[in-house]
Amino acid sequence: MAQAAEVETPSAGLGRGRAAGLRYGGLGFPLAFVALPLYVSLPAHYAQNYGMPLAWLGALLLAARLLDALVDPWIGRLCDRWLNEHPRRVLPLMAGAAAALGAGFYALFFPPLREPQGLLLWCGTFLLVCYGGYSLLSVMHQTWGARLGGSPAQQTRVVAWREGLSLAGVIAASLLPGWIGLAGTATVLAAALGLSLLLLRWAPRALASGPAARARAIQVWAYRGFRRLLAVFLLNGIAAAIPATLLLFFVRDRLQTPQAEGLYLASYFLAAAASLPLWLRGVARWGQARSWGLGMVLAVAAFAWAAVLGTGDQIGFVAVCLASGAALGADLAIPGAMLAGVIQRAGLHARAEGSFFGWWNAANKLNLALAAGLALPLLQLLGYTPGARDAQALNALTLSYCLLPCLLKLAAAALLYRHWIRPQGEDLP
Repeated sequence: MAQAAEVETPSAGLGRGRAAGLRYGGLGFPLAFVALPLYVSLPAHYAQNYGMPLAWLGALLLAARLLDALVDPWIGRLCDRWLNEHPRRVLPLMAGAAAALGAGFYALFFPPLREPQGLLLWCGTFLLVCYGGYSLLSVMHQTWGARLGGSPAQQTRVVAWREGLSLAGVIAASLLPGWIGLAGTATVLAAALGLSLLLLRWAPRALASGPAARARAIQVWAYRGFRRLLAVFLLNGIAAAIPATLLLFFVRDRLQTPQAEGLYLASYFLAAAASLPLWLRGVARWGQARSWGLGMVLAVAAFAWAAVLGTGDQIGFVAVCLASGAALGADLAIPGAMLAGVIQRAGLHARAEGSFFGWWNAANKLNLALAAGLALPLLQLLGYTPGARDAQALNALTLSYCLLPCLLKLAAAALLYRHWIRPQGEDLP
């Protein structure tokens, strides 16, 4: 009883105030701030600055991300257990994870080694350190938000606060390295992690369910709605992860506008942030599934346009970034809120969210692993290497960056329509 007394219990979601949204969502800023360098900048950083072969790098990223993904379901069960039984220990646990993430980030981007095999081992070790800290923080943060409950619109608002501040973190990460360098970026990351955990201390919380919730926390695959939603999320996620992995190569070799990298990234994420209020209105008017499907169609149109761009098409690619960024807003705000609804309909609210989000995050990392582990070696097999400008290499890059994601997005939209848009009433997952 003493533990439950210290926990704030909102009636639904975050309530109406903005302060509660900022306190809960603030951790999204440093988590996204660190994710952009880890998932987007790191491949180009090691390939171009240290000469690591793309095949080696792709294999390493695939192995590290697969191992990281395998741990996430266990982390999800850990989050459920601590939130249910040891709520006072949750924030100290998150502080330890934040310390590991900050230290691992610095070590990863400032390796003391240059010998290829030693560099590969160093990179792999500190990737796992970063991934471990990041995973615990992100799964706990998602579980915390899903336990706040509420209607579909209220849950979408919870996710939108988290993802909106995540987008602010990504925008900062896209600009700060060019302004203050990677060392300054690591310092900002450490400060943001500390401040966001202080804010989270006063964020709304749901009541703990107690030890009885542990028995059912691992039975997530028994629920049809989760399996169907995860299938859509996987296809859509792979479609998004491939261009994220190949973005810098496309900009530097296909468009040959490296000076505009910051502009492209800022346009993309600013458009995503600006689109969040529009997607919230779309959910209120059309529902979650239809709004998400509309975002997928917008992304397909954007990448189809990117396929026809050539050298120096800076304005055209800014337009691609704006359109695909608006589509990203739907990807960020809606799927996690749909998962919270699946958990509520399964009767597991405030009991097993961590178990569901553990597998959810594992699937997201599988997307990133497949994007890096398949796209990078395939590009090398087709004759592309960083800096290549011949027609065959550029065609392979365009095919991988633009057209393959379109096919995967369309497949995801078809599944979304079949399982979530077409069914009505009791037929919904």
